[in-house]
Amino acid sequence: MYTASFAFFEAIWEAGVTHCFVNLGSDHPSIIEAMVKGQREAKGNFPRIITCPNEMVAMSMADGYARLTGKPQCVIVHVDVGTQGLGAAVHNASTGRAPVLVFAGLSPFTLEGEMRGSRTEYIHWIQNVPDQTQIIGQYCRYAGEIKTGKNIKQMVNRALQFATSAPQGPVYLVGAREVMEEDITPYSLDQSVWDPVELGGLTPKTSKQIAEALLGAENPLLITGYSGRNQQIPGALVELANIVKGLRVLDTGGSDMCFPASHPGWLGLRFGLDPVIEKSDVIVILDCDVPWIPTLNKPKEGIKIFHIDVDPLKQLMPLFYVPAQHRYRADPLVAVEQITFEAKDQAAKLDSATISKKWDALQASYKDRLATIASKATPAADGSFGTGHLCKTLRSLCPQDTIWAIEAVTNTGFVHDNLQPELPGSWINCGGGGLGWSGGGALGIKLASDVENGGKGKFVVQIVGDGTFLFSVPGSVYWIARRYKIPVLTIVLNNKGWNAPRKSMLLVHPDGLGSTATNEEINISFDPVPDYAGIAKAAAGGDLFAARVDKAEDLERTIKDAIKAVEGGQSAVLDCKVTLGS
Repeated sequence: MYTASFAFFEAIWEAGVTHCFVNLGSDHPSIIEAMVKGQREAKGNFPRIITCPNEMVAMSMADGYARLTGKPQCVIVHVDVGTQGLGAAVHNASTGRAPVLVFAGLSPFTLEGEMRGSRTEYIHWIQNVPDQTQIIGQYCRYAGEIKTGKNIKQMVNRALQFATSAPQGPVYLVGAREVMEEDITPYSLDQSVWDPVELGGLTPKTSKQIAEALLGAENPLLITGYSGRNQQIPGALVELANIVKGLRVLDTGGSDMCFPASHPGWLGLRFGLDPVIEKSDVIVILDCDVPWIPTLNKPKEGIKIFHIDVDPLKQLMPLFYVPAQHRYRADPLVAVEQITFEAKDQAAKLDSATISKKWDALQASYKDRLATIASKATPAADGSFGTGHLCKTLRSLCPQDTIWAIEAVTNTGFVHDNLQPELPGSWINCGGGGLGWSGGGALGIKLASDVENGGKGKFVVQIVGDGTFLFSVPGSVYWIARRYKIPVLTIVLNNKGWNAPRKSMLLVHPDGLGSTATNEEINISFDPVPDYAGIAKAAAGGDLFAARVDKAEDLERTIKDAIKAVEGGQSAVLDCKVTLGS
């Protein structure tokens, strides 16, 4: 028997999808049959199936896997309710540009046994909604219905073309039981004709113009966010910054590692807020969604602003604009290489004394920046410590090529300042605002690293806020980690509550009633404090290293023990009590 469901799995495998993260239901009889057939008859040529007791975790795992490797992955969920269960993970994949194919069944469209797959259960009436694709369609690059098995491979490849074409993102396919049960004649496609859309670069005139503007500026600035997804970008930006002396690079998305902390042009990660934005006289925006927040800081009037992006119009954002005199839809790496090529030629003609002055000033400001960061990362006299000291300690103890999966919310700046990411692909931050990504995301990243490295991949550390840890559905995360032997080190930043809502309130009402209210009064307190590590250990059936640290003197020893556990194949969760503001 060769069904549409089996052809679906063949199609995703032939297109390069290696894993399916699944949460199955009554719409999946033929899917289950196809899974068993594939695992028995096509072993080694069939996607690996990962059972996920929660849909958001499933989507976040696929997201993490796809973002590290650039290879699309698949999530299978149950009709409308499973689609809704994906929740904020769909938002994260969309804004974080993760290529993920989501498939969900539809309630059967026959009810008297007219076709194999007709309605057989009470729930088939309850879950029959008018248009299931509308549930997540606005977050997807493409949403469609499979209406026959005869072209199911074409439908899958069309969806994946959207998912893998810039800006990448999730796609959604649905299919009724009768359609997925359909017996069809086996067939295959020529995969070479289903490649994603390829972007070009800048015109020669444009690259020359941008190079000239950067070289002639007193305070040139490049703002980026997603460009580091292409792991050739950090090296390309370093080459550009070594030619354009005085060029600073600011990351305002934090989604990927875009520029190494060891370069004097490094400004670190700030979410659209840094004094250098107001001081710059030429700005290049490179593949970035929010270069600055105009109500808090913005560029000077009349300066030159160039916007280079795979999606300069931000077509999924109803409101977006920047005062750029020039904007281009282009591949970021190609554009940077073109600008660098032009800058090399022009730089040779510049006054060497002027260039040296810019370079000396850049190095001096970089030295001051590092000193400021270090001064804030010192434990208090009573032994308490902040996120900065914690992350500085982690950086010194974890393997040099560690991959950091970050969802630290208000602490993200402190985390980035002290981890000081250096290697391409070593920093992956939650792509959006749907808290809870990093639990499944870290598992997906670790799983991908293990697969890509032939079995034992890189060390993976998840750094997550306490409230966000609860959003991540730890009961599902650590069960999966144990079942599939995916060990990660989780660091919970325990500051007894959600602090992001307070920050948001103070930006609008700095002297309002809430400014003097307690965390309990504004309903952001986690007191009594949950046993975060205990929750994870229970989900893992007791097979997990769990510890709590609230004094600096215990931190290094406990981290070393946790690292040893993870390197031995056991996940670890450290509940770290951190002070605010450092």
